[in-house]
Amino acid sequence: MTGNDAKKNYLKSVFFETPDYIPVSFCISPACYEAYPPEELFKLMECHPFLFPDFKAPDHFEPVYELNMRKDVPYRDDFGCIWKTMMNGIIGTVQEHPLEDWSAYETYVFPDPEKSNGLGPVNWEAFEEQVRCMRAAGHLTCGCLRHGHTFLQLCDLRGYENLLFDMMDEEPLLDDLVLKLEAFNMVQIRHFLKADVDMVQIPEDLGMQQGPMLSVDNFLRYIKPSYQRMIASVKEAGKIVHMHSDGDIRLLSDHLIESGVDLINLQDLVNGIDWIREKLQGRICVELDIDRQKITPYGTPDKAAFSNVYCSCETSTILPG
Repeated sequence: MTGNDAKKNYLKSVFFETPDYIPVSFCISPACYEAYPPEELFKLMECHPFLFPDFKAPDHFEPVYELNMRKDVPYRDDFGCIWKTMMNGIIGTVQEHPLEDWSAYETYVFPDPEKSNGLGPVNWEAFEEQVRCMRAAGHLTCGCLRHGHTFLQLCDLRGYENLLFDMMDEEPLLDDLVLKLEAFNMVQIRHFLKADVDMVQIPEDLGMQQGPMLSVDNFLRYIKPSYQRMIASVKEAGKIVHMHSDGDIRLLSDHLIESGVDLINLQDLVNGIDWIREKLQGRICVELDIDRQKITPYGTPDKAAFSNVYCSCETSTILPG
């Protein structure tokens, strides 16, 4: 299948136009290269061309990990957050928060969105060229905000507990911080639109094992308005809005849809297959993450059969992670 055919089929899925097949995306976690010999992983990939089309094993391979995925190498991102991880290939957690004390806010300087995406440097000219090449080859083109662009970035700057107290206390400085963060994100989005991408992705985790990470009221007060303004700019340009969140986001789903999201990537078992079908079918295109807590590591074909019922729905897409 050519890139152009795959793109047309994907767009049919997004817009409820009866795709020829359900799009599937599959990836190898960078951490796998720590646990298994790369050559054995490459053999698996070559044996499954449907999942890894046109893959060819490299003659030489050395895994390269993102700066916040390196074991025992703390990384200070461009927001001043210190990331640490215990395993190569696994995204770390922020251990030091530059605005843990509001007294630091007066002198705090945001990174330059013309030079940084928040995690590290960005070259917008190179990005535009990459988009042009992908478009010429008939591929779907995307611009993606860093994972954790708003709520999680606030957590990284202030610390999770501090942020929740800020919201409950209606801390005045928090409103200013949210607006400055939104302005940073909007520069990124404008570059995506300048490059004329097909889709803008706005990924960040909002859910826990049970329920969202913040109350619905606080989501409506502090997060949703920013989402709406960013999404509106994308929709006005006629582009697709893709939203991702891990965890239980059932209480937030209506608000995400109301914000203008076209396509939502959420997890299956933590939200519930029946709930997803009953709540979202016919309302929004769904990219479904296959469960990574039980199914991926321990599942067997008969245990994975639960997905077949939902996969048959022509309005859904599936994105195993």
